[in-house]
Amino acid sequence: MFSLNCRRAGSRLVCGIRSILGDRHASSRLASGIHTILGDKAVAIGIATAFLSTPLAAQPFAYISNQLADSVSVIDTATGSVVDTIAVPGKPAGVAVAPDGNKVYVSTPEAKGFAVVDTKKREVIGSVAVNDGTLGIAVSPDGKRIYVADWYKNNVSVIDADSLQIIKTISVGESPSGLVVSPDNRWLYVANRISNSVSQIDLKTLTVKKTAQVGTHPFGLTIDARGERIYVANVKSDDVTVVETARMKTIATVKVNMLPYATALALNDSRLLVTNQDDGSVSVVDTETLKEIALITVGTKPEGISTHPDDRHVYVANWFDGNVSVIDARTLKVIDTIQTGEGSRAFGQFMGK
Repeated sequence: MFSLNCRRAGSRLVCGIRSILGDRHASSRLASGIHTILGDKAVAIGIATAFLSTPLAAQPFAYISNQLADSVSVIDTATGSVVDTIAVPGKPAGVAVAPDGNKVYVSTPEAKGFAVVDTKKREVIGSVAVNDGTLGIAVSPDGKRIYVADWYKNNVSVIDADSLQIIKTISVGESPSGLVVSPDNRWLYVANRISNSVSQIDLKTLTVKKTAQVGTHPFGLTIDARGERIYVANVKSDDVTVVETARMKTIATVKVNMLPYATALALNDSRLLVTNQDDGSVSVVDTETLKEIALITVGTKPEGISTHPDDRHVYVANWFDGNVSVIDARTLKVIDTIQTGEGSRAFGQFMGK
């Protein structure tokens, strides 16, 4: 008897036929772990051949803003290649992918707002004027609201995703940058760079509830799956502040490398990865011990960072090199480098589901 066996090699899927001969644990590793057992060798080979020639349509895409090229590169994570480049005027910077994957919202500072990209058509289908200093952008877990930070006016705009109308503008600290919404859609957290703080916004009342002091010049931030901790990259103090969300209090400060910019979690939130702009590296922090355990060399001036839905592969946008490094969070190695465009920034959640 034979089984169709699939395994992931880097960002690609490799499949083959193997005899199981009583091996109860023989199984495919394709997505849901389907176990196919065939009694006829010829049929098995035929099915495997057909399978190998069929693209994996379900694989997610990464959307990388290329600020200097006025474009967004679309990476097929199954093949590890750029499959399209979308023109996005206005020096695109921040990226937020809608939960259903059908739209991508891209902040455009020079166009004073953000662009709406249709991921099926792979084109801009609308643009929204918000303010003069758009940078950080996020979308709610239910896809109903978009949040945009104004670097100059020190506020966050709340936009209805259907009408694309501004619902409210909320004052926060100075030079708000990174934004993240809690998994339960209850809170919005904002990194205020010049104020050295993080604002916690109540999404029911659309008011600031608490503000926590963090390191010097916080920029990118991420939240764990349970919504209990925020990890904040502090550009000037070369460290990461760990904030407990229940009390909005700092529980640890972790030293990393030069000019930490953004953060991402992987492996069931056991690893925190931090882009260090000034030395072309990514720091890896054990979230249990809250100590740096590895330093991975990537491209020059790494900025945006997001984790693949497989929770293992982490994508890093390298500004100066115009490419993306793919890190295996288990082996702590770069397993692929994908050329994108000039000024690859991808600040925010740029990975589709």
